[in-house]
Amino acid sequence: MEVLSGLFLLTAITLATGIRIVKEYDRLVVMRFGKVVGLRGPGFKLVVPFIERAQKVDVRVITMAIPTQDAITKDNVMVKVNAVCFFQVVDPTRAVLKVQDPIESTGQLAQATLRNVIGRYSLDELLVERDQFNARMKAALDDDTERWGIKVLSVELKDLSVPEQMRRAMAREAEAERLRRATVTNAEGELQAAAKLAAAADIIFAEPGAFQLRRLQCLMEVSQGKNTTMLIPTPISISGETQSSD
Repeated sequence: MEVLSGLFLLTAITLATGIRIVKEYDRLVVMRFGKVVGLRGPGFKLVVPFIERAQKVDVRVITMAIPTQDAITKDNVMVKVNAVCFFQVVDPTRAVLKVQDPIESTGQLAQATLRNVIGRYSLDELLVERDQFNARMKAALDDDTERWGIKVLSVELKDLSVPEQMRRAMAREAEAERLRRATVTNAEGELQAAAKLAAAADIIFAEPGAFQLRRLQCLMEVSQGKNTTMLIPTPISISGETQSSD
């Protein structure tokens, strides 16, 4: 009797060691004699000691910073980039069976993919097409992690730095572009003003009275200056005096 009681107590203690409380965001991948028999959780679960073995997998979204990488763009510019990747384990069984460390493997793959995708863009494209770059990076990384049961939700490029010499060249280029636009704007303004002046001249010369009024207006504007002396020639007819002298 004592032997049976001892066996019962030992069995109860052994089973008690297999009791697992699985949280809502965890799943247990259970293997029996080395073969996967399914997932368990969340809640109060039992893993039979010595027969079954369970590995816990977190199915929450994981935020992983991609360290700064040295990469070369399509136009052969050396840049330093870093990014952040958001991913989630959607198939815990594959995450256990297909890869030894899913998080570490995803991080290493993200670094390599970042360098590869950078090489497909020129520097100007990286500066103005970040959304397109992020989408391409996500698609490339997600294709590789799918076999591990991992879904890449998004990849965001955080920082892009270029060498000091390249920054100075970009500043000079931007300044030259601004000067070019200013010159074009001034030229267009002068062209429009010349067209208006030509139209006004046609109207003034078509009407003699308008021409005289414009002439007097110009004289009044000039006379407003200080210490201004003007000589205004006035045509005088002397035909009558010439006839009387005869």
